Formats: sequence, C-alpha cells, structure tokens
Amino acid sequence: MDYTQGQDWNFKGERPAVIDFYATWCGPCKMTAPVVEEAAEKYDGEIDFYKVDVDQEEELAGLFGIRSIPTLLFIPVGGQPKMKVGAVGRGEMEKIIQAELK
Repeated sequence: MDYTQGQDWNFKGERPAVIDFYATWCGPCKMTAPVVEEAAEKYDGEIDFYKVDVDQEEELAGLFGIRSIPTLLFIPVGGQPKMKVGAVGRGEMEKIIQAELK
C-alpha cells in the first residue's frame, strides 16, 4: 500500500502479509515475537512478515490506527486487512493465518 497516495486500502503485494506492531519495552510483544518468528519460518516464501517498532515508526502506526501493542495486521492479497490486538499464541496464530490468508 502506498499510504502517501491516500487512505484507501490498495494492497500492492504479491503475497499475503503479516505486520507485527510492537515496542521493545512491551512484555506481551516479547511473548508474541517467537510465535511470529516461527510462523515466518514456516510460511517462508508464501507469506511476508514485517515488524514495525511503534516508537520508531509513529506515523506508520498512526496511519493504521495502532493504539495498543502488540497488534498483528493480517493482510490477504485480495480484501481488507484484519487486525488482532494482544498477545497471540501458536495455535491462534495458525488459526488466523488459515482463516484469513490461505
């Protein structure tokens, strides 16, 4: 998405994506990090994974309306992204990926 061109969602990626909005000082973010890393390894080449430090990327976090962390944004190739706020376990991560991105 090119957010400089307006607020309408127009995903330009070729693969689904997951964006992990986090902060280095956030305890639940630290709990979620290994889950995201494992999913990134499992779906390497199928789903793109990104990490966004909300303290370093305030404008980007604000654009997506991030008010709590951790927040995961699941972005299918077609359709609207889905947001999950709060820590995510392995089972829940897999369930969301299968429902939203596969």
